[in-house]
Amino acid sequence: MGSSGGFPIDLVLFGMIAAFLVLRLRSILGKRQGFERPAPPIAPLRPAPGPIIDAKAEPVQPAASQTVPEAASPTGAALARMRLLDGSFDPARFLAGADQAFRMIVGAFAAGDRVGLRALLSDETYKAFEQAISARENAGEKQISEIKSMQHLSIESAELKVRVGSITVRIVSDQISYTTDKDGRPLTGTDAVTEITDLWTFERDLSERDPTWRLVAARSG
Repeated sequence: MGSSGGFPIDLVLFGMIAAFLVLRLRSILGKRQGFERPAPPIAPLRPAPGPIIDAKAEPVQPAASQTVPEAASPTGAALARMRLLDGSFDPARFLAGADQAFRMIVGAFAAGDRVGLRALLSDETYKAFEQAISARENAGEKQISEIKSMQHLSIESAELKVRVGSITVRIVSDQISYTTDKDGRPLTGTDAVTEITDLWTFERDLSERDPTWRLVAARSG
């Protein structure tokens, strides 16, 4: 397990929201518009035990560029306060872990891997993901998803309430993502590579020993 400063990279599976999500999920996860803007997902990976983004771990596939806020900005100041609570916290390594987390969450959602998702989502967000997976399974639908490349990650905002840190990350990726019905006919998404922008918010109690930052909200950017 990684140090208490970020998302451990060891745990490999997570998931994202698709355009076919039931209406009651939209307030939590957002929605996509039209066949050309599907929800993010990738081909699933098999996880190893452990947390997700570790402040001391290096990204397995460091493809995406990063933007970290200026130290003098309000967001930079919030990140600095987080480091005072947890000396091993580092924004750049957090983004490296967020890169991996995005790939893994998206893969777990597409694969319907509830176990992989449960460790990395808040209770409310997991419930929304699980309901969407169940609805897809009951309808005989299938999610086909692949992240072709991660283009850019940036910390958009950060907030510290007492000891609970909240960080929103803008994630730009190139994806193939679509859903088929029980007969294999496309319902939403596209098999063309599409650039998709997402805003994911992660939270963690920095006073806890558990180093996992859990996804609490996801929406289109």
